[in-house]
Amino acid sequence: MASEAKVDPMHQFTIEPMFGSDAWAIGGYNIAFTNSALWMAISVVVLWAFVAGGMKRELVPGRWQMMVESFTGFIDDMLEANIGTAGRKYVPYIFSLFMFILFANILGLLPLGVIGLHPFTFTSHFTVTGVLAIISFGIVLIVGFAKHGLHFFSLFVPHGTPVPMIPVIFVVELISFMVRPFSLGLRLFVAMMAGHVLLEVLSSFVIGSGNYSAGIFALAGIPSFILMVGICALEILVAGIQAYVFALLTSVYLNDAENLH
Repeated sequence: MASEAKVDPMHQFTIEPMFGSDAWAIGGYNIAFTNSALWMAISVVVLWAFVAGGMKRELVPGRWQMMVESFTGFIDDMLEANIGTAGRKYVPYIFSLFMFILFANILGLLPLGVIGLHPFTFTSHFTVTGVLAIISFGIVLIVGFAKHGLHFFSLFVPHGTPVPMIPVIFVVELISFMVRPFSLGLRLFVAMMAGHVLLEVLSSFVIGSGNYSAGIFALAGIPSFILMVGICALEILVAGIQAYVFALLTSVYLNDAENLH
């Protein structure tokens, strides 16, 4: 009985085709509609509904409108603090990025398994977080070269660098700059994946001890369940923090493109 209740911590990250789309292909490339794509679409719909519900522009704003305006003001303040007044033009992108990641992280934590629906946290895949990071990095490059031209390369030579050290500093700064999208995507991916793995491992303790005996369940199962509740609360906090960190670092990188130092 216990062997049937084994929990595979990594199974929750398996990408599976849905709606019989596993054989869909274009030019020899599989384009199956997966569980990851489904939850991306759900996140987009939830984000659209959230924003649409707060765009009524009532004279006396309701709670929903105030919530949307609060998030928008939060992003606006963050951009102004990091970039200045020039950062306001990035509010739509940073707001969308922040809310998309936030909703994705939170939806993946919903206990929908009790009704037979298993949420998929697509931000626990580096392919997804990496693409989001590359998009942000691409915008930084476009802004930097569009505004400063080849002078953008001066970003890799800090002011006051001794002439003999310029080649070495340039290479070091360039490598550091090119690693940014990797570290940006990796940070979100690792944080979300680690939390979900830990919750799955603890759930296996609860299930396994319950199948073994009442004594073992009291000794290991109950403490594991209590710890799970605490970690779930922590994961909600992490979901918000990681969305904020991703948006914040993107703002910092945009500042480098807008205001060369």
